Amino acid sequence: MNAPLPSAEFWRGRRVLLTGHTGFKGAWTALWLKRLGARVTGFALAPQSNPALYDLAEVGRDLDSRLGDLRDAQAVRDAVVAADPQIVLHLAAQPLVRRALADPAETIAVNALGLAHLLDALRGRAALERILVVTSDKVYDNRDGGRAFTEDDPLGGKDPYSASKAAAEIIARAYAVSYFAAQGVALVTARGGNVIGGGDWAQDRIVPDIMRAWGAGKRPRLRMPEATRPWQHALDCIAGYLIYAEQAHRALPRALNFGPDPTHPVTVAELTRAMLEALGAPPEFDIEATPGSIEMRTLAVDAARAKAELGWRNRLLSAAAIRWTADWHRRVRMGENPRKVTLDQIDAYCAIETVG
Repeated sequence: MNAPLPSAEFWRGRRVLLTGHTGFKGAWTALWLKRLGARVTGFALAPQSNPALYDLAEVGRDLDSRLGDLRDAQAVRDAVVAADPQIVLHLAAQPLVRRALADPAETIAVNALGLAHLLDALRGRAALERILVVTSDKVYDNRDGGRAFTEDDPLGGKDPYSASKAAAEIIARAYAVSYFAAQGVALVTARGGNVIGGGDWAQDRIVPDIMRAWGAGKRPRLRMPEATRPWQHALDCIAGYLIYAEQAHRALPRALNFGPDPTHPVTVAELTRAMLEALGAPPEFDIEATPGSIEMRTLAVDAARAKAELGWRNRLLSAAAIRWTADWHRRVRMGENPRKVTLDQIDAYCAIETVG
C-alpha cells in the first residue's frame, strides 16, 4: 500500500521553529527538514548525551541554532522573535521516565510550564500558520490492561513523566480554543510511540543500553523483559509529525496517535534479541530486578485515525526498524561519517515505494 511522504513543495522556504533540535528525534527532524528545503531555527538545551547525534551529524550547520531553556520565558520569546515562524514543531521535552521519578518538579516545569511559555510567546504572531506539539503515547490513563489506546481514551498518568505529558495535552487544547482558533492558527498534538533509530545515546532507554553493552562487549541488563512498547523507527514517527503539520489547516482531529500495529506487540526481550542478532552478537541478556517499579508492563496506541485521516502508516515494520537501527550503529562504528549515514537512511526511507 502506498504511504505519503512529507512534501518538499510544502516545506520549501517555510520558516520553521523546531524546539528540541539537539535531541535524538529533533536531530533527525532537523536533517529531514533541511532535505525538504525548510528554513529552520532551533531552540533547545545543549545536547544532553555524549556522544550526541546532533554533534556527530553536524546538525548545527543546517539551521540557526539557539540554545536555551523552556523554563526561561524570556529566552523562549527571544527565539520566537528571531524565528518569526510560520510553522512550529515542538519536540523539546524532558523525555526520561526515571529522571522524572528522581526530579518530578523539573519534568513538570519543562514539559508543562515550558509549553505554556512557548504558546504564550506565539500568541499574536502574524506569520504563524500552525503549531504541532509532540507529547507521548504515555498520556493515557494506563491501567495495564493491554488494550491499545485511542485518542478518545481518558488522559492520565501514574508517574511524573506521564502526568507532565497529559498536562501538556490539556494546556495545548486550552490555548488552541482560547487564543489560536480566533487567530486562524491550527494547533494539534501528536502522541508518538517509542522510537528507535541510529544515534540515540540517552540514559535508561533500551536501545542505547543495548548499544552501550554491545560496544563494551557485555550483555545488556533488562529491567522488564516481558514488557511491550509501541516501538517504531524515528523516521516513521517524524514522517507522521510532518504530514500532520502539513495538513493541520483542514478539519482534522486535534490529536493523533502515531505507532505500529498494536496487534503484533514486541517485548523488550524480543527487541533485545533481534537487535543483538542484527549486530552479529549473541542474543543474550541479564535481568536486573526492579522491585516496586511503577512502570507499566503493556503500552500500545491505536493509530487507525492517523491512517484514515492522513494516509500515514509505518514504512518500516518492526524487523526492518531494528535492522536499520543496528545498521546505523555498525556503519558508524566501522568509521563511516555519521552525517552521511543518517542522510543515507533518510533518502532510503523516502525511496521505499510500498509498505505492508
